[in-house]
Amino acid sequence: MAIQRMDNVLIVVEDLDAVIAFFVELGLELLGKGAVEGEWVERVIGIDDVREEVAMLQTPDGHGRIELAMFHTPKAIAAEPKDAPANTLGLRRIMFAVDDIEQVVARMRAHGAELVGEVVRYADSFLLCYLRGPEGIVVGLSEQLG
Repeated sequence: MAIQRMDNVLIVVEDLDAVIAFFVELGLELLGKGAVEGEWVERVIGIDDVREEVAMLQTPDGHGRIELAMFHTPKAIAAEPKDAPANTLGLRRIMFAVDDIEQVVARMRAHGAELVGEVVRYADSFLLCYLRGPEGIVVGLSEQLG
């Protein structure tokens, strides 16, 4: 087998602390945060003179991770429209399973998150919604019913 697991998803941000706070409130655990620079990172990502700060967060089950990166040099480049709709090409959202979708939505709204649409019931199987957090990051929430 060529793939063992999905290790992480990278999100490049402008305000690292605000995005960390959003994901921690959602329920992820901050594993670490620190500076990254030097020839090795430049060779991996193909950009010269890189200086960035990264943070790694992990889901409570220990299987999923999100890496956040804030570039000091060179500055990040905006590649798509802010608050891009769900049919825009590229990565649109990350989905998380939750126990109580209404409680999570209320908690995240208190921290500035907004519903993209609404909480919707899919058959008798799931409650689903999308939330937009800091920097336009969209997370999906899924509560299994029954």
